Amino acid sequence: MALVNWGSEPPDYLKYSKYFFQIAFYASILGLFLFIIDFGFDKSQEIQIWYNTYYYVVIALGIVATGLRYIGRDKQIKRSVLIFDVLSIFVTLVILYAHFLGEEAHKHISFLYNDNWVKFAIILTFIREFSEQNINYKRTVLNPAQLFIASFFAIILLGAVLLMLPNATYNGLSFLDALFTSTSAVCVTGLIVVDTGTYFTTFGQSIILFLIQAGGIGILTVASFFSYFFKGGTSYENQLTLSDMTGSNKLGEVFSTLKRILVITFSIELVAALLIYLSLDKFFFNSFFERTFFSVFHAVSAFCNAGFSTLPNGLFESGIRYNYSFQVIIIIAFVLGGLGFPIVVNIIKYLKYFLLRMFFLFQGKQQTYKPWVLTLNSRITLLTTTALTIVGTLFFYFNEYNNTLAEHNGFGKWVTALFGAATPRTAGFNSVDMGALDFSTVMMIFLLMWIGASPASTGGGIKTNTFAIATLNFLSLAKGKAKIEIFRREISEISVRRAFAVISLSLLVIGLGIILISVFDGDKKLLDIAFECFSAYSTVGLSLGITADLSAASKFVIIVVMFLGRVSMLTLLIAVFKKVKEKNYKYPVEELTIN
Repeated sequence: MALVNWGSEPPDYLKYSKYFFQIAFYASILGLFLFIIDFGFDKSQEIQIWYNTYYYVVIALGIVATGLRYIGRDKQIKRSVLIFDVLSIFVTLVILYAHFLGEEAHKHISFLYNDNWVKFAIILTFIREFSEQNINYKRTVLNPAQLFIASFFAIILLGAVLLMLPNATYNGLSFLDALFTSTSAVCVTGLIVVDTGTYFTTFGQSIILFLIQAGGIGILTVASFFSYFFKGGTSYENQLTLSDMTGSNKLGEVFSTLKRILVITFSIELVAALLIYLSLDKFFFNSFFERTFFSVFHAVSAFCNAGFSTLPNGLFESGIRYNYSFQVIIIIAFVLGGLGFPIVVNIIKYLKYFLLRMFFLFQGKQQTYKPWVLTLNSRITLLTTTALTIVGTLFFYFNEYNNTLAEHNGFGKWVTALFGAATPRTAGFNSVDMGALDFSTVMMIFLLMWIGASPASTGGGIKTNTFAIATLNFLSLAKGKAKIEIFRREISEISVRRAFAVISLSLLVIGLGIILISVFDGDKKLLDIAFECFSAYSTVGLSLGITADLSAASKFVIIVVMFLGRVSMLTLLIAVFKKVKEKNYKYPVEELTIN
């Protein structure tokens, strides 16, 4: 789209437009703040009128600011940005039309005559204004690891404050319990000290949903992509930082990686929410909104491996535990979330190649064979995930056949066993009574929780690739080999070192957590405490029922363990210690006695 070129001297009103843009931006921030306060507190009618008046001022400033940007720019605008701006302003104008043009407008679009739609227009205005700002990461101030940790810490504190708003709960919430819930949501853990469905209002549950989504894909991922989407570019320093955080191999692929993450996330969550909605009994809910909100909440919670549920007994609720189609949808959602974004992208790429190859073969044509469409990372992840799931399902099925699976039929037993084997790998939903499980089953869940999901996923744990490398390492040592080899490839030394660092640090954090809680809550069983710490570090969310009864000190310990499990203890050490430059010398090598 070509815009007006004013030559060497633009009109006077455009010279001062930058000040107007700043006013519009800060006004939109205040509007978003009032939007939160509006939902969080009860107000008199007079105050509400002042709030609504300010909303209209913000909306008007936003529309004028967007128009001035298009007049003042002398370069082409991305088509996608133009479409978003036009649609968002069109929706905003329709909402204003429904509010100000009397009964005739209300007759045709009466559903828009609601203050909540005005607040939605405020969000659209904020997105447009925020995305026009220059966001520059200063690596000299915060390195990528520090920035990653700081973003999680900030969103956790924000979430705790929001959950303490009067309208977020029915009976109020202490700061410690709000901090615990916020940490559990942002770290996609699922451990709770109060029941999500009965203690929090719809507004409070919406805050938890936002925190789960922000923690699952990362708030910096969303902010950076929107900034790039609107501005069409970013600084070299920003790309370096985001490259480190997203694991992109090429600098030019940073924002295509961010785009894939967002598209995959929202696509899977949307499909999962729709399928969940269709699988539910409409008589189980009082309204269309309740059914829709339930579907969206559980779709997001499942894909992000959060384990939060609005049901008092989780998926063990009487109206849900026999709904096997619902459970299968939840399993697929959290398995896809736990595989990791690079793996899902690589699987999609492989499926495209496989289908094209089959099509060419069907047509009697030849296509170039590509043996490494599926990367080594994907092969190891899929192999480990499949092996753990199959072994876990069989163990759960035969071990719990006459115990927790006794109430289910033939097909139901297999679905529940699959659910019981898959959910410990950081999903956190429970479809059986955790307190009734056999001791040996609990021990298996310990192992599955500790291993967790896959790298670059929404899940936690030491990760499947770490477990695979450790397994391959002792097999390699047993065979007398000096290298770790699989699929005609050699695992790099740095990968092995990272794997064993992750394993050691995980056991250190979990062990310290168990010791501290044993000191603060000496009346609790060691098994229950250990289960809680493993669940917290691996961001699983399963519990044997002691979470709400823990002392304040023990709750704080669990908060720290959840945080360290989500950001990774290794990432924390990288953030703390200064990186040492490589030296051009080498000391003599000596072997230490191991056994």
